[in-house]
Amino acid sequence: MIIGLDFQDAEGDLGLSSTDDDPPFQDVDFQRNSAGNLITYSTRPPEAPLYNPIDWLVDPIVNNQTVKYTIWVKQNPNQFNIFVKFFIKRNGQFTEFRWQDPPYFTTFNGRFPRILTTDIDQAVEGNISYGMLSSGWESIFRNDTIQIAVEIQDRALNRSNEVFSPEVTLRQITRP
Repeated sequence: MIIGLDFQDAEGDLGLSSTDDDPPFQDVDFQRNSAGNLITYSTRPPEAPLYNPIDWLVDPIVNNQTVKYTIWVKQNPNQFNIFVKFFIKRNGQFTEFRWQDPPYFTTFNGRFPRILTTDIDQAVEGNISYGMLSSGWESIFRNDTIQIAVEIQDRALNRSNEVFSPEVTLRQITRP
């Protein structure tokens, strides 16, 4: 599925490069106990979630060293600069289809590259095409009516307005 977004930005600070991984753009925040130690799966507190690939990392690299444990993490939303929500229409009402919940534990949020290669404030406008691959579209959405909501975020962490796609079925948007 490919979505296209028209954008305008007064400062031109849209996009993230692959090297934009220091705070506030890091992918996760490592959870620590009151002593400042990383929380492992074997020492998890009662409020910690059960194992899943979003909340736990196996053998992560922390401070340039591999930690040979399963570590509790919280996803940092600012690792992304494009945010995608899916809605499915059932009984005439749209409800969010949450990919991050079981059994999928994923997201279609992502990153698009820097629009400008310099950090000089400069107004930009254009169109972003953002592709999302999944072999599960057909089995999940079948003949349902869906809608997608999208926001983008600049490097100053300002989010755009949320824009919505038209209501569509997969059959309407799939190439023959």
